[in-house]
Amino acid sequence: MLYEWFENISFANEWVLPFLLMLPVIALIRLRMARTLKAAFRVTTIQTFRVKTAKNAWINFPFWLQLLALGCIILALARPQLEDVRSKTRGEGIDIVMAMDVSGSMLAPDFKPNRLEVAKEIALDFVRARPVDQIGLVIFSGESYTQYPLSNDHENLMLQIISIKSGMLEDGTLIGEGLATSVQRLEAGKSKSKVVILLTDGKEEAPDTRIIDPITALGIAKAKNVKVYAIGMGAEYATAVSEMNPGVRYSRNTPFIDEDLLRRIARETGGEYFRATNKEGLQLIYDRIDRLEKTEVEVTTQTRYDDQFVYPLLAAIFFIALSLVLKYTLLRTFP
Repeated sequence: MLYEWFENISFANEWVLPFLLMLPVIALIRLRMARTLKAAFRVTTIQTFRVKTAKNAWINFPFWLQLLALGCIILALARPQLEDVRSKTRGEGIDIVMAMDVSGSMLAPDFKPNRLEVAKEIALDFVRARPVDQIGLVIFSGESYTQYPLSNDHENLMLQIISIKSGMLEDGTLIGEGLATSVQRLEAGKSKSKVVILLTDGKEEAPDTRIIDPITALGIAKAKNVKVYAIGMGAEYATAVSEMNPGVRYSRNTPFIDEDLLRRIARETGGEYFRATNKEGLQLIYDRIDRLEKTEVEVTTQTRYDDQFVYPLLAAIFFIALSLVLKYTLLRTFP
């Protein structure tokens, strides 16, 4: 505790500190003048004075206490202070909704342990890196759902990201409805910049119950000035079972991701399309989006000084009082 105190201490009157060098000089002068300070008288033998007692050993202790008190007084005059540095982050954040595909194909193991777990891990890192922004979470597969609305409460947002599992929604890939829900969530935000990060590993496979197709959702995003960064996640080509038609399989020579659609959505909204074929690539994509969508942040630092001179001053008073008590009681000398 005392070490931490000295580690964080500063002195308002540093010019006083060199006076501490006087202390060893005073001690040296005292030792050299010790004999002349004592009374002298003639005796027939000095045998009695050769006897060592506890009192003789501690006879100079009051002087050392007084010297220590003088050192404490010098420290008090130097005005020791503790620095309390407080930082406040302010800025105009960006409203961001992460739209994440949670269809069954997101359990594919080409990303270890699977695509969904890697997508969640990278999304968590992205949230931690943007403390000012309002961020929301939409999940979609055969339907879309707002997992977490726009909020600055990133701790609870990250808990919701961690809790995502495939199978939470009816299976399928409704990119349009995922995008439309994300744009709707952004309407609650007040920021001038509104962004959707749309991550999927599949094609739009629409059931008869589909409400909004991708092109309609694109038109809504453009009308609301929402920028979309689209991410296609998965190997360059995939052999996969159609989520809507289990009897249909895509061959290795057939792109499983509808890159033309994702490129169009990104291009017409002013965003970009990215392809992630491994975990490192997905991390780089999120890092690039982080750089492209910079938040204006102002950090205000305030330093408050708390004077600590009272402690060395009290110590000086204690040492002086103790030296006087010892000098005139237990360690009293004559004359």
